[in-house]
Amino acid sequence: MLTPALSATKPDPQDLLAWYDRHRRELPWRAKPGETANPYRVWLSEVMLQQTTVVAVKPFYLNFLERFPNVEALAEAPSDSVMQAWAGLGYYSRARNLHACAKAVVEKHGGRFPSTEADLLTLPGIGAYTAAAVAAIAFNRKAAAVDGNVERVMSRLFMVEEPLPKAKPLIRLLTNELVPEDRPGDFAQGLMDLGATICTPRRPACALCPWMKPCHARAAGLQETFPKKQKKETGQLRKGAAFVVLRADDTILLRTRPPTGLLGGMAEPPTSEWEPNYEASRAVLDAPIEARWQRLPGTVRHVFTHFPLELTVLFAKVPKGTPAPDDMRWTPRLQLHEEALPGAMKKVLVHALGDLPGAKAKGSNNSSNNKGPNRKQA
Repeated sequence: MLTPALSATKPDPQDLLAWYDRHRRELPWRAKPGETANPYRVWLSEVMLQQTTVVAVKPFYLNFLERFPNVEALAEAPSDSVMQAWAGLGYYSRARNLHACAKAVVEKHGGRFPSTEADLLTLPGIGAYTAAAVAAIAFNRKAAAVDGNVERVMSRLFMVEEPLPKAKPLIRLLTNELVPEDRPGDFAQGLMDLGATICTPRRPACALCPWMKPCHARAAGLQETFPKKQKKETGQLRKGAAFVVLRADDTILLRTRPPTGLLGGMAEPPTSEWEPNYEASRAVLDAPIEARWQRLPGTVRHVFTHFPLELTVLFAKVPKGTPAPDDMRWTPRLQLHEEALPGAMKKVLVHALGDLPGAKAKGSNNSSNNKGPNRKQA
């Protein structure tokens, strides 16, 4: 329960709902006023928005929905098709869990998403936040959906001194006490919109906030110091080599990574192991085939969630008819955009080939940070 001091200035959920009715964002997955939310679209958007901004998600969501318009279509799709449609969005375990979840909904629930948090939590890849968001938004259940935006709003409202992530249980409790019996779905979306557009990480527009008066951090002039966060330790740099082979028939050597683990099930040009002490001078010993290898200048850098990666790129041309090693394949260069290539591997191919036909790839022969921002910051 809230302390007496905080209870006396408890924010009124109806103030937020009134603000949301006037300022709600129009998003492709969001039901319009008076419409019933589509559980499949709500779930799909919430999974995509994890660690990814609204701006980045919109085109992926629309393209994904066009290919897989309902949960049955997604469940029936080959895994390679799902991974290819997800390529470029990052955090690829989400795509594997998404596919597994769709199959479970079809096989165990007749193609209908469960409506309660408890039942949603039994599905693959659905955690506490997603279960609460789908239950509230799609089924109007009284549930506290707490994402990064909500954590920021609540920590400022109540001046939560405990740093994240330790403060998560308290913030969830504070949020749950504010969820109204009526319109819990609109409340959840309103709270997300408030964090994304008004209660922003820097320079929050407090004068426009429906909860300006009860906000303890604003009253103290400390709003930008919340939420408190524990300092993250940067993972150790890992190094390796990537091998780009161009055959005379304009095909590129690719392989598929193991189905589990980092970038599981994604396509890539062959690479060495990624190790802190990898010696680029010995990279040719890890090459997948015999060829006249050329070490390209510069390196490709990519930042994953837990560590940065630096790859030396080796390039070779081989004659037409050169067989692919076991578990590898030749892909026409003009069809590379159809492969499930993660961002790091698109950078490698652009570094070696100069472009990636048919795809909007971002590449660099210097450094690039592709770490995803907190979800729905904008």
